Amino acid sequence: MRTITESESTPKADGFFMPAEFAPQDRVWMGWPHRTDTWAHGAKPAQKQYAAIARAISEFTPVYMCANQVDYANCKAVFENDENVTVIEMTTDDAWFRDTAATYVINGKGEKRANHWHFNAYGGLVDGLYFPWDKDDQVAQKICEMTDVDSYRTEGFVLEGGSIHVDGEGTVITTDMCLLDPGRNASVTDYEPWSEELRAYCDEQLKKYLGVEKVIWVKEGIDPEETNGHIDDVATFIAPGVMACIWTDDPEYPFYEQCHAAYETLSNAVDAKGRKMKVYKLCMPVNPLFMDQASCDTIDADENAEPRVPDEPLIASYMNYLVTNHGVIVPQYGDENDQLAVDTLQKIYDEVWGEGVYKCVGVQSEQVVFGGGNIHCITQQEPSA
Repeated sequence: MRTITESESTPKADGFFMPAEFAPQDRVWMGWPHRTDTWAHGAKPAQKQYAAIARAISEFTPVYMCANQVDYANCKAVFENDENVTVIEMTTDDAWFRDTAATYVINGKGEKRANHWHFNAYGGLVDGLYFPWDKDDQVAQKICEMTDVDSYRTEGFVLEGGSIHVDGEGTVITTDMCLLDPGRNASVTDYEPWSEELRAYCDEQLKKYLGVEKVIWVKEGIDPEETNGHIDDVATFIAPGVMACIWTDDPEYPFYEQCHAAYETLSNAVDAKGRKMKVYKLCMPVNPLFMDQASCDTIDADENAEPRVPDEPLIASYMNYLVTNHGVIVPQYGDENDQLAVDTLQKIYDEVWGEGVYKCVGVQSEQVVFGGGNIHCITQQEPSA
């Protein structure tokens, strides 16, 4: 396998594009949580939920779980009876494989390659969450080597997989809040944060590396502190021309304005094929999720990692689910809207794709939320060629 630089070519120039999440998948990649300055109680509660999520996915798609050397034996033992989960030793800084693993592209002719984005821990030295991040920046390359695919290495373009969703037919959705943030592409270019020049640069990069024609920009996400507003907490493609968006009718809800603004933007958007979007609403939890002080007290203090505090609402969005072959793996929090979220998504997928094509499955994930992400954040699909 070889690394292709931007001066040599790009996926779009070579006829490759990123398929939608609802396209067929060969496997799903995950990383085993281990940071004691991120995860409460020595990461054990998070590991338990990671394992449950991996098992739920493995009912539909093989899972490759990557664990640091010190965690390998234990992780291997956890999955010793799970035939569809393969444990691999890989050194990582953290466990957010949506953002660090390879973003695969295909050409519709049986060939597969991947993008190796620049990763700087959600903002680098400007507003990043941890340091160093060099091992996480290597994850995509390691995966490409293991799957024997050529990779495209962006020259300075900073991107996390959670900041994009594609429909597989030429359209990508992202947020201003993330891509135009001072710590990402503004920090590696001469463009000012939030400027139209920076937006145009990012727009062009997305088109070149994802093989798309149209970028739909949502102004804000709901996670300004952790990921600077990743789109995967806010909206996703159900099918080409069809989306789901988070929603609440409660004006006192912490993310009320963002929900309504995103819904309005998407409802008025037109995709690369000229279709006006049909947008379904997906509820938020009734009660925002907070971390308790006792759990915060078990997290190691580290000047190079973002501290956890009990008085800030965490980003518990049902939208942060994974579509994998015929399964939809949905976050659950012990909230009274948990079942409503699963039922709503089941109804949406039945209506759009036909009854029985997709099975929506709820899995507890509040411990993952305590670490700063959710089910979609900790998984990265590898599509079939």
